[in-house]
Amino acid sequence: MFRGSMVAIVTPMRMDGALDFEALARLVEFHIENGTQAIIAVGTTGESATLDFAEHIRLVRWVVEQAKGRIPVIAGTGANSTAEALHLTQQSTEAGADACLLVTPYYNKPTQEGLYRHYRLIADRVAIPQILYNVPGRTACDLKPETVERLADHPNIVGIKEASTLERLQELVRRCGDRLDVYSGDDGIAAEAILSGAQGVISVTANVAPRAMRELCAAALAGDRARTEALNARLAPLHQALFLESNPIPVKWAVHQLGLIPPGIRLPLTPLSEPFQPAVRAALHQAEVL
Repeated sequence: MFRGSMVAIVTPMRMDGALDFEALARLVEFHIENGTQAIIAVGTTGESATLDFAEHIRLVRWVVEQAKGRIPVIAGTGANSTAEALHLTQQSTEAGADACLLVTPYYNKPTQEGLYRHYRLIADRVAIPQILYNVPGRTACDLKPETVERLADHPNIVGIKEASTLERLQELVRRCGDRLDVYSGDDGIAAEAILSGAQGVISVTANVAPRAMRELCAAALAGDRARTEALNARLAPLHQALFLESNPIPVKWAVHQLGLIPPGIRLPLTPLSEPFQPAVRAALHQAEVL
């Protein structure tokens, strides 16, 4: 349903942590102008964990209104409570989102049966395309391929964002690629994942290098390995530098360096530590975006 370079967009904030909707409007235009193929609003990179329900839905609605149908908007609606995830998914559907992205329930470590029932209940109750999201390094919860297979035939479940290993992505393509779109959730392995049959990447790097990520995905989807590898070589230092501290700390600093957003970030996250700033700046220069 969705293909190519999809940005997990940052949430602009002022120094006091207040949401900056004018800067968010600029970001939406920036991504449309540079060919990004979908915007994921209020995901992990958008600091969803620090937002209350009203802010969460207001941000989704704002992105939808700014996009004006020119680019798909996918709302992050996952939570570690099934009731909360259901509420966010329902509200984001009413706000006009084109799809929802639902991270696995974090911290409470459900069983595979619990994960199946969690996703099945939301898919049964909300008629919107839904993308599963597995990121065990953050959630202490791993959505196994066999559970994904059980969910793959539900008409409202259209994809999975997998942020673990290339081997897992390739396994998901083999098992479910004919029924679900598989997306890389890790920029560092996205090129090889797409060459292996994934349909795109939900990207942190696209926040600062949207055109280059669009070109990389297009080359990989076309099966052009040589061009994909050449493009990825230029971006590889950026993929790495944007995780020198916890996401979205480095990427928010980087987007601020481009002059697109103010430097605000909400506790418990803090601004990028000074020792890491030269490496991120150098990676931006190598990627030819600064």
